[in-house]
Amino acid sequence: MKLVIAEKPSVAQTIAAVLGAKEKKDGFLTGSGYIVSWCVGHLVGLSEAAAYGEQYKKWSYDSLPILPQEWKYTVASDKEKQFKTLKELMHRADVSEVVNACDAGREGELIFRFVYEMAGCKKPMCRLWISSMEDSAIKEGFSRLKNGEEYDALFASALCRAKADWLIGINATRLFSVLYNHTLNVGRVQTPTLKMLVDRDAAITTFKKEKYYHVRLALSGAEAASERISDKAEADALKTTCEASRAVCTSLMKEKKTAAPPKLFDLTSLQREANRLFGYTAKQTLDLAQALYEKRLLTYPRTDSSYLTDDMGNTVAGIIKLLCGKCSFMAGKDFTPELGKVLNSKKVSDHHAIIPTMELAKTDLAALPESERNILTLAGARLLMATAAPHTFEAVTAVFECAGQSFTARGKTILCEGWKEIDRKYRAALKNKPETDDADSDTEKTLPPFTEGQTFENPATTVTEHDTTPPKPHNEASLLSAMERAGSEDTDPDAERKGLGTPATRAAVIEKLVKGGFVERKGKQLLPTKDGINLVCVLPDTLTSPQLTAEWENNLTQIAKGKADPAAFMEGIEDMARELVKTYPFLSDDKAQMFKPEREALGSCPRCGSPVYEGKKNYYCSNKECIFTMWKNDRFFEERKVTFTPKIAAALLKSGKVNVKKLYSPKTGKTYDGTIVLADTGGKYVNYRIELPKKK
Repeated sequence: MKLVIAEKPSVAQTIAAVLGAKEKKDGFLTGSGYIVSWCVGHLVGLSEAAAYGEQYKKWSYDSLPILPQEWKYTVASDKEKQFKTLKELMHRADVSEVVNACDAGREGELIFRFVYEMAGCKKPMCRLWISSMEDSAIKEGFSRLKNGEEYDALFASALCRAKADWLIGINATRLFSVLYNHTLNVGRVQTPTLKMLVDRDAAITTFKKEKYYHVRLALSGAEAASERISDKAEADALKTTCEASRAVCTSLMKEKKTAAPPKLFDLTSLQREANRLFGYTAKQTLDLAQALYEKRLLTYPRTDSSYLTDDMGNTVAGIIKLLCGKCSFMAGKDFTPELGKVLNSKKVSDHHAIIPTMELAKTDLAALPESERNILTLAGARLLMATAAPHTFEAVTAVFECAGQSFTARGKTILCEGWKEIDRKYRAALKNKPETDDADSDTEKTLPPFTEGQTFENPATTVTEHDTTPPKPHNEASLLSAMERAGSEDTDPDAERKGLGTPATRAAVIEKLVKGGFVERKGKQLLPTKDGINLVCVLPDTLTSPQLTAEWENNLTQIAKGKADPAAFMEGIEDMARELVKTYPFLSDDKAQMFKPEREALGSCPRCGSPVYEGKKNYYCSNKECIFTMWKNDRFFEERKVTFTPKIAAALLKSGKVNVKKLYSPKTGKTYDGTIVLADTGGKYVNYRIELPKKK
């Protein structure tokens, strides 16, 4: 029997169906000489710091750095049953070999190997490496299984990445949290990502708006504009002079230009476009793409490639034919795809670009949830655009001389709409029409037929006023682009990963920053909080720069190729952790208070006038000598079934009374509307009373 281990139950079920393993058991499927089971993501991981000794259970400066000599591994507490199942299956006498069918990439290798090693399995190991969950791809993958040992170097690379992230993440997080008395999550990827948001916020905050002017000439239905003029008086003077002068066409340039079709989607570009068109977060897009992959409607989503392999030509032609029949925006269009643009095996590493699959033929798109349908159609539209003709146009630039100044008019004539026609029709078919990007708008008009030397006497002239604009806050689309590019100029061209994070982890990094309170969402915008800004200010450049990621990825790439020593890499990481702790031995009291939460006063104390704040169980006066307290579980409120909220407390402090609807009467068992009054605040306890509305 062959034991096949997939990363997720849904993937295991698809593989089992292809292999004929139809008999369901507890935690696996079996049949036709196969047992197919699954990992449920990361079943086994590196142990927490506390596992290495009592001294690490409490966070303290003296216990740092934490540098495990013998690494320990832990089974995820909610996944112990599945690990036990896998361990028993690996040790079954009738299992002759184990097939690693986890996702084909560095992390998939890590997930399988951790389970294989912790289970103490010594049986021969094979590797399944596929990019699609279609039956044909699975069958082909099983016909050419690789020897698992061929991926030892990839595993070494993955293990180094996991240990390095643990060492820097755990030590830096504990160090700065202890120094500042506040939990400060520090990570190789999330901290430089936060820095990009903080830098953008600083650029917006320090931006100073400046006015500028354009002088515009009206010439035979076209408009020619001057360069920017910063002085209003200068612009007005030029206007007056031009109106009494002659404009001469000194240059006329016609240039045929081509806008190449967009590339196919990798995960990051899919996330960016889905954010722009539908407002989906990066995590939502990844989850939707994963769901479609598991339904076999989309190819593997966690990819950083935007090309397909050379042998996929016939498959792609079939998918495009299906799309033309199923997509309303392609109705009546005669489409001949140019497949050569998207086929390039040399530019495909682990997985090819994201495209729909032939399962489309059996699928009613209308039956899919709207969000899944949006992502599937988006990937299909991109495949159609990527294989369409280029967009060509003639760009015309006319330069005029008037009153000693140059004025420029620009226009364009579309020669072939090409892929932009599909893009336009696709967008028009969307339920909520997206805003058009400035870069995509074709607002330039066709110019009249000017000739060089042509003159215009006393042209009508206007002055237009403009303001310089600050940079825009990052949204998920722009932040994903920035993460993808960060540090890439310092990264080995052959590195498996470039930029900050991987296509699969960038969404989780953004979510972690939001959940940690370092970033907040306002509509589509991502803005750093005060804690986020402070964190970037206190951390060293090594932790906030993408340079560290670039260096790590270069080393990990060499390890994966078998050209670098994992032990030497880890020694360097341990040295970095030691140096970090040594550099920050203490802080001044002022600095240590940077992350102390700012409390918002609910009002003034009726006894002494000091601010009143909310506590866990009460609302209390900040003056320690004053005993004024309003308890949240006061019997007066509990009997009337009223939750004593901060809003009610603030109203009582402000005016001594608050109107409340549906007060419960313990006497009658009925509810009524009334006013709660702060009746007596002089004694040890605060008393309240009810005022009923006066009868008319």
